[in-house]
Amino acid sequence: MTDLRTLATARYSTGAMLLHWTIAALIVLQVVLAGRMEGRTPEAFAIVQLHKSLGISILLFSLIRLAWRMLHPPPPEPASLTPWERRLSHFVHWALYGVMIGMPITGWIAVSASRYALPTLLFGAVPWPHVPGLADLTPAARAIWHQAGEVSHELIIKAAYGLLALHVLGALKHQIFRGDPPVLPRMTPGVRFDRRFDLRLLAIPVALLAVVAFGRTYHPPRPHSAPAPVVATPEPEAPIPPEPAAATTVVEPRPDAGPIAWKVSRGSSLTFATAWSGEAIEGRFDRWTADIQFNPDALDRSRVSVSIDMASAVSGDEQRDASLPSADWFDTAVHPKATFTATRFERTGDGRFVARGQLSLRGVSRPLTLPFRLKIDGDRAEVSGVTTLDRTTFGVGQGEWASTDQIPAKVTVRIVLAAQRSSPSP
Repeated sequence: MTDLRTLATARYSTGAMLLHWTIAALIVLQVVLAGRMEGRTPEAFAIVQLHKSLGISILLFSLIRLAWRMLHPPPPEPASLTPWERRLSHFVHWALYGVMIGMPITGWIAVSASRYALPTLLFGAVPWPHVPGLADLTPAARAIWHQAGEVSHELIIKAAYGLLALHVLGALKHQIFRGDPPVLPRMTPGVRFDRRFDLRLLAIPVALLAVVAFGRTYHPPRPHSAPAPVVATPEPEAPIPPEPAAATTVVEPRPDAGPIAWKVSRGSSLTFATAWSGEAIEGRFDRWTADIQFNPDALDRSRVSVSIDMASAVSGDEQRDASLPSADWFDTAVHPKATFTATRFERTGDGRFVARGQLSLRGVSRPLTLPFRLKIDGDRAEVSGVTTLDRTTFGVGQGEWASTDQIPAKVTVRIVLAAQRSSPSP
C-alpha cells in the first residue's frame, strides 16, 4: 500500500491551489455570462464589458500560475499511470495553459482592432490599454486583425471545452474508479488521501454551482447619466409646445431697435435625453459655441447660430460613450460638427418665443423648431428651451442601431443658457 505520509507531501503548493481554483471559477463564470451577451440591451452591453474584465483577469492569473509552476514544481504524478496516460496528462495540462493565455489574448486583439475602439476599464475602474499598434492601423488592416482575433477566439473556446472535459473526467476517473489513492486531495486543501469520498470534496461542486448561480442572476449596475451644469432659469424647464398659429404674433420692431450681441456665460448647458431598452439615458455636449444676435424688439433682424463638437458627447458611461463618435452614430471623422442656425423668431406669450431654423447633423439638414423662454435683466439674459428631433432622419444609428425597438427615434434636446450682453443697448 502506498505510504499515506508520502501522499500527504504530494500536494500542490497552497499558492498553486489558490490560483487553480480562482482561474477555474473565473472560467466557469465566463461560460455562464457568454450566454447573456447577445442582444442590444444595456445589460448585454454591460456584461460584454464584464466579460472583457474577467478575460484579462484570467490572463493575468494564468501568467502568474505559469510562473508559479516554474518556481514551484508540481508533485510527481501517481506511479500507477501508464505511459499514454502520462503523455495525455502532460498534453492536457500544457494545452490548458495555452487556452487560458491564448483565449484572452485573442479577445484582446479583437477588441483592440474593433472599429468602435471602445476603451477597456477593468471592472469599470482600471484602464487597460489596447494592443500596441493596432489602433494606428488603417481601417482595412484593423478589420483583418479584428476578424483574425474573433475567429481565433472562437476556435480556442471550442478547444477549451474539450480540454476541460478531459481534465475533469481524468480527475474523476482517478478519484473514483482506480484502486490507487485518490488524486483530488493533491489540489484540494484539507481533504484526506485515505478517504475516497471525503465530504469536504463537496465544497468544489457547491462553490462552482454558486458561481453558476451568480452568473445567471447577476445584473450589472446601471451607469449614471452624465450630470450637466445648470444655471438658474426664469421658470421651470417643462417642455414648451409651440402655440397654435392663430395665437402667434410677430412683434414689429421699434424704428431704433437692432439686434444685440450676447456672449454665453459659464454654466450654460446643452443636453440630450433618450432611452435604451426602456432605461433613461441623459447626456450632454461638453464643447459648443453660440453666436447670438438677438433682440426681442427686433425679431426680424435677430439671428442665432450654434456649433456643436459632436465628439464631446458624454452620457455617464465611458465605454458606451466611446462608440458615439463612430460611423454608426455621429460619424465625427467625417462630420465633426453639428450646427443649428435660426433666422426666424416669433413671440408666443409673455417671455415665450419660438426659434425656427435648420439643424445640420451628419451631413443632413432638416428644419427644427425650438420653443424657449427668455428673461432679460439689464445686461444679463437667461434662456431655457426644449425640443425633440428624430435621430433616424439624420442617420444617427446605422446598421442594427437604425431600428427603434431598443432606442427610440425621438430624442429630447434641452438648452439652458446664461448670457452677457456684449454690445451696447440700443
